[in-house]
Amino acid sequence: MDNKYIIIAICMFFSIMQITAQGIIAKNAKLELVSDAFKFTEGPASDKDGNVYFTDQPNNRILMWSSQTNAISTFMENAGRSNGLYFDNNENLLACADENFQLWQIDPKKNKKVLVSDFNNFKLNGPNDLWVTPNGGIYFTDPYYQRPYWTRTKKEIEKERVYYIDPKKKTVHIVANDLIQPNGIIGAPDGKTLYVEDIGNKKTYSYTIGEDGSLSNKALFSSMGSDGMTIDNKGNVYLTGKGVTIFNKKGKQIHHININQNWTANVTFGGPEQNILFITAMNSVYTLKMNVKGVRY
Repeated sequence: MDNKYIIIAICMFFSIMQITAQGIIAKNAKLELVSDAFKFTEGPASDKDGNVYFTDQPNNRILMWSSQTNAISTFMENAGRSNGLYFDNNENLLACADENFQLWQIDPKKNKKVLVSDFNNFKLNGPNDLWVTPNGGIYFTDPYYQRPYWTRTKKEIEKERVYYIDPKKKTVHIVANDLIQPNGIIGAPDGKTLYVEDIGNKKTYSYTIGEDGSLSNKALFSSMGSDGMTIDNKGNVYLTGKGVTIFNKKGKQIHHININQNWTANVTFGGPEQNILFITAMNSVYTLKMNVKGVRY
């Protein structure tokens, strides 16, 4: 191919990417550093008022970013070394508390309840991320990452799986058993599609959700791994790692948000209008105003 045609093609590609970015990101919006006073940030989750809760796992605490004041306060110390967070449909904060391989429910008064700690009498590997369905079912990933605060040095459950908690029976079921190391997870707001990232295979998959919570029709969504992930009201899926990479619902990359950190762990939407992208990366948290919105509230 003639060099001039290659140059034209490249220019057209970046032009399209820029137009797409302008449609997603608010005009003149800039990435804002909220704070870099942490050790390693993870697990952002928005409440109904747009406040975002996130974890500082090495310091064993859950913090809250105020959508009104932009200030950050401590919500809970001794937080079970929580990683991923998500609110259930009754305004309880769910936490992947992997200090003791558990999934917690924390009510508005900060009372803690262990929802899951084992499967068939074997301790979980270490719940990492989760998503709540419209009818209250809970999907969570259970990879194994050897933690410095554990006394154990090997798994009790060999497979690293995705599990589902039935909202009526409160029973736990295996729904994905063929991933290497499932990590990030998010679902479509209609409750029909689940996205799961297999960081061990550096790929992201989509599944069809059945009425009983079972998963079928596994399909490759992106040949990119991720840590945490989220979705917007246009169906775009946001993957993390080296910054934030945005894919449309067909799995085509449409934009990349560069973060000046070695690793971007997770992302969600917050703010009173759910149009603030909240990003956790290494020791920091960032915000970016968007034209699209989150889908939870």
